Amino acid sequence: MNTGMNTKTKQMTFTALATAVICILSPFTIQIPFSPVPISLTIFAIYMAVYVLGMKWGMAATGLYILIGLVGVPVFAGFTGGVGKLLGPTGGYIIGYLFVAFASGCLIDRYEGKRYMHVIGMVLGTAVCYLFGTIWLAKVADMHFMAALSAGVLPFIPADAVKIIVAVLTGPKLRNALHRI
Repeated sequence: MNTGMNTKTKQMTFTALATAVICILSPFTIQIPFSPVPISLTIFAIYMAVYVLGMKWGMAATGLYILIGLVGVPVFAGFTGGVGKLLGPTGGYIIGYLFVAFASGCLIDRYEGKRYMHVIGMVLGTAVCYLFGTIWLAKVADMHFMAALSAGVLPFIPADAVKIIVAVLTGPKLRNALHRI
């Protein structure tokens, strides 16, 4: 059913809603005892945002989420926010979310019906996020790169793989449903 809503209004509305979903899902975490990095649904929410919005607006929603957290609204993992969170051990991962949105969105937009390309985009974006996060974690926590990789990436690969699979299975359906509005 088409409500007659113009495209720009619809994009802004969906971007605001995607930002809200990222902000709502991100604070809920599972802390891992041996890592300063918790398991969260942030990256999954970003995968879904780029499925619905595409790269440009998915990056906008991700950027808005980061800005909302930076001004102090407790939308980051563990209901935290503020510049201090970005400067802390997980700050590199937070910045890396922009690369997740960019890489995932590029391949989702360019290869709309090819889910294997969507997986490649999500894996590439997540790998860049891991890289930024690991370098930042190593620097801030005064760890060797391999120790930061062991604490901040390796335990998360299985959960992130599941998030990618769920996003690839559900994202296109949500995208199609919302684009009919």
